[in-house]
Amino acid sequence: MGKKLVIVESPHKATTIKAYLGDDYEVVSSKGHVRDLSTKGKYGFGVDIEDHFKPDYVPIKGKKKLIDELKKDVKESDFVYLASDPDREGEAIAWHLYDALGLDSKKYDRIVFNEITKNAILESFKNARKIDQDLVNSQETRRILDRIIGFRLSKLIQSKTDGSSAGRVQSVALKLVVDKEREIEAFKAEEYWTIDAIFKEFEAELFAYQKKDIEIKNEEEADKILSSLEEEFKIESVEKKAKSKPSKVPFITSTLQQDASSKLGMTSKKTMSIAQKLYEGIKLEDETVGLISYMRTDSTRLSDEFVKETMGYINSTYGKEYVGHAKQGKKKENVQDAHEAIRPTSINRTPESVRPYLTPDEYKLYRLIYSRALASIMADAKTDNTTVILNNHEYQFKASGQVITFDGYLKVYGDYEDTKDKSLPELKTNEIIISEEIKKEQHFTKPPARYTEAKLIKEMEELGIGRPSTYATTMETLKTRGYVNVVEKKFIPTDIGFEITDKLQDYFSHLINVEYTANMEKDLDQIADGDIVWYETLEDFYKEFEPSVKHAFDAMPKKEVEETGEACPECGHPLVIRKGKYGSFVACSNFPECKYIKAEPKAVVEIVDCPNCEGKIVEKKTKKGKVFYGCNNYPKCKTAYWDKPIGKECPECKSMLVEKNKKIKCSSCDHVEE
Repeated sequence: MGKKLVIVESPHKATTIKAYLGDDYEVVSSKGHVRDLSTKGKYGFGVDIEDHFKPDYVPIKGKKKLIDELKKDVKESDFVYLASDPDREGEAIAWHLYDALGLDSKKYDRIVFNEITKNAILESFKNARKIDQDLVNSQETRRILDRIIGFRLSKLIQSKTDGSSAGRVQSVALKLVVDKEREIEAFKAEEYWTIDAIFKEFEAELFAYQKKDIEIKNEEEADKILSSLEEEFKIESVEKKAKSKPSKVPFITSTLQQDASSKLGMTSKKTMSIAQKLYEGIKLEDETVGLISYMRTDSTRLSDEFVKETMGYINSTYGKEYVGHAKQGKKKENVQDAHEAIRPTSINRTPESVRPYLTPDEYKLYRLIYSRALASIMADAKTDNTTVILNNHEYQFKASGQVITFDGYLKVYGDYEDTKDKSLPELKTNEIIISEEIKKEQHFTKPPARYTEAKLIKEMEELGIGRPSTYATTMETLKTRGYVNVVEKKFIPTDIGFEITDKLQDYFSHLINVEYTANMEKDLDQIADGDIVWYETLEDFYKEFEPSVKHAFDAMPKKEVEETGEACPECGHPLVIRKGKYGSFVACSNFPECKYIKAEPKAVVEIVDCPNCEGKIVEKKTKKGKVFYGCNNYPKCKTAYWDKPIGKECPECKSMLVEKNKKIKCSSCDHVEE
């Protein structure tokens, strides 16, 4: 065999892989997708609805020249290897290349690899295969579904509301955020009280009376109990148990995004961008190598080779007592187990050894991934747990303690878990001890917490909405479309977010919901397995969807413009409030005949410079009039705080310090200025 051509997606990946292969190989990049659906045909779908949804593909804008260059490379080669990413989208890219470049079925192979290391690349050639058409059909069905829903619903939303788009996954995710906000709005706080006994070395909380759980609903009930208590407590029981604390399974896409958000403060978009770089290759001292395995996965499986290598590393580095076994999470529906969990490509490339070659953020994310994979194969941590029940006139108080007796996996993962010793003194049954104080405290139940990016991704994963490759994109869409504001990392739906959700639920509640969206994912999985015919899924969907859209276009009322009560100074027609790209403005209702726009400079209170762009943090208000502080470059910059920022960095996490109740605290972590 003569000259061989390898086509990958990323130029950076091409450079890395070229270094592993000899002069007989030429490695080039398609720079992602080369084709997409055209906008021909009914409603611009780019498919022939009457001919089993047959797609019509055209080169992506700017890719025609690249396709011609790739065709030239193919002509100069004797054999072609299609090496796009190891998932359904990658399989679809491989098929598009095969079709667009007119490859000979006998002179091409499809190769896949889960990591970009020399051994993995060379091994992939030994396992070369042909394109899996079922995987392609599944991905293309998803693309057609998203095109149909996106085009039809977006046009509807644009014509009837102030919104700009709607989508199969995006609109369900937005509904989750809106539903949560309405739960919060409907929430009514309930009063309750707690009673704690304070001893010299520990505290105990009242939890029962005559061995039955107790609730204290008001201060009168609390005072009645306090009047019955004395300073003497009798030790009713002391229970000690040795427990094991197992480590978590290695990261999948969703859990990596969640932990990178909660532990490192990274958005899902930033997390996936950094992970992509770590996967495609980092230039070290004597080689360029991918540091992590493929980062779009929902499998917690680790290869036998990696597990064996890691067990040896644990034994030699920490001792045999620290060697555990590979953790496997519960098998979930819809899991694509084609490749592994996210892990380092070699356990011997410790975070510290590669730190000089990484940016600070790359190092933080690599350390998190490395530590999680290593910990998942280490022995359980062991603790001694003590529970003490104290009795005071038949009121039972409980105190709990925990001491780590063997750190196990916490040896490497302790920085990411809040596991601390909380010891109790040696106490004996029937012993009498004297309290220093018995205190009551008033509390109120709290409303449900708003979604953070991490919590919303977790919810979507658990409900079966979307796929690993879609989470980050969905988060960004909600923000860039102006459907949510992000205040102190929490999603708050905007007026437009509420409006779109309500309109869609009025007319598409049977389609835009969790169950229907999750069931569609199952159908796509069945297509990938070859169990159902792809176009039949589209036909069944369209028969239900299109009549609903037509009805909505006819029946959904167009949002009435709000008049200001003033007349246009140029033509006399009423002035109205309109929505624009950068917010609301007042203009003539006789547009486009009259193009008058009223200049209304608002009094803006500038607080400090924005830490994330060149804008200013200014005082703003929510739709209910609550003050918050956000960047005046919104929506390009979504920096926002509930409390007044003071323009200084937190010494611990570098986030903005804010003022609340005359105290200076961090807007992100628990730091409080003395």
